[in-house]
Amino acid sequence: MSKKVLIIGLDCAAPELIFEKFLDELPNIKKMIRHGVYGKLKSCIPAITIPAWMVMMTSRDPGTLGLYGFRHKKSYSYETWIANSKSIKHKTIWDILSEKGLKSCVVGVPPSYPPKPVNGCIISCFITPDATKDYTYPKELKNELEEQFREYIFDVEFRTEERDKVLEQIYEMTKQHFKVINYLIQKKEWDLFAFVEIGLDRIHHAFWKFFDKEHPKYVPNNKYENVVKEYYKYLDKEIGALLELIDKDAIVIVVSDHGAKGMKGAFCINQWLMKEGYLKTKGKLERGIALEESQIDWGKTKAWGWGGYYARIFINVEGREPQGTVTPEDYEKTLDELAEKLKQIHGPNGETFNNKVYRPEEIYEELNGDSPDLIVYLDDLYWRSAGTIGYDTLYLSENDTGPDDAVHSEYGLFILYDPTKESGSELQNLNILDVAPTVLSILNVTVPKEMRGKAITW
Repeated sequence: MSKKVLIIGLDCAAPELIFEKFLDELPNIKKMIRHGVYGKLKSCIPAITIPAWMVMMTSRDPGTLGLYGFRHKKSYSYETWIANSKSIKHKTIWDILSEKGLKSCVVGVPPSYPPKPVNGCIISCFITPDATKDYTYPKELKNELEEQFREYIFDVEFRTEERDKVLEQIYEMTKQHFKVINYLIQKKEWDLFAFVEIGLDRIHHAFWKFFDKEHPKYVPNNKYENVVKEYYKYLDKEIGALLELIDKDAIVIVVSDHGAKGMKGAFCINQWLMKEGYLKTKGKLERGIALEESQIDWGKTKAWGWGGYYARIFINVEGREPQGTVTPEDYEKTLDELAEKLKQIHGPNGETFNNKVYRPEEIYEELNGDSPDLIVYLDDLYWRSAGTIGYDTLYLSENDTGPDDAVHSEYGLFILYDPTKESGSELQNLNILDVAPTVLSILNVTVPKEMRGKAITW
């Protein structure tokens, strides 16, 4: 008989906090570390929720998936589309298990709206528009859940200064999620149970500056000093309750898609492109106007960018984009020139930035979908990219799309708890691509040769 596997996904969980700073106050996680294997888990590029969870669950890189973030350029036009479950063309671990007759229960793994058929059940993730939509598979599961747990909460608005309200809503959402998970674990048949809790990501982004003494906006002894730690302690308590519900020999994997750290500021990538002569606009610009709402002079623009935790740069290529200006012959030269300039971007006081500039075709096995021409990490992700324009500076102390205290880091975490083991050990060189092969191996299912990762042994 195969063992069961429970995947506990904690979006944005930081290894430095769980493995070090808070460990002694997380008794259940500490027990799993002591009786299993653990380590930092290198995320994909880009290290963001979408695509990272699907990279993890398919063991394919973002280029192969054709998934580079939440939004994408539409077929080299100037329009965009938003990723959802229909964007995923490769098999997830639960797709593979379904083909083998094994049952899966999947809750909140992004992007899972609209929910796809599975041998088992699915509740879709935080990109679900609202609870009036069909968000479960099978469809009747929605009524079963709402009869007991009321309307399902998918996410909260966390980019606001109303911190008390945010905190209350995050706990309301997370408590409901765990009630649902506890119910499904006991009532449904499953070989794999996989869920992602998005609340931790929201806690980080809304409250990081209040506890991190290295954050540029930290104020000692503030009202929210212990919010982040207390939420981790709350999650640990819920995890402990789950451990009591599952088979005593089940394998438990705790994992995050990326880590977190304090945001130092936002760099105005399009303002910089204007300053360098790559981007041209018409008319007067309002401060903080979105690029797509301004009058871009496409006939004179060579490149433009998108904001976010990383920057995406697009070249306006003649014959590819509708009003392209860079000839195919000059494309490589323009790209190389721009990449070198991006690497030289420095801080507001002239301090050196640790910038990383990637060409997608050089880091991905395949290049599918509507990829950017360059992917940029500003100062090792400490500075996020601001896509809006109309500023008299390149540097903002705040996020341009609402309050945000944290950015992402390249390393999430991995814990594999095997209750039959007497002692644990730390593993090195773990990769987000390794999770899916590991789960399949535990469940005695052959790992498809197309998967990029390798099964973790312990």
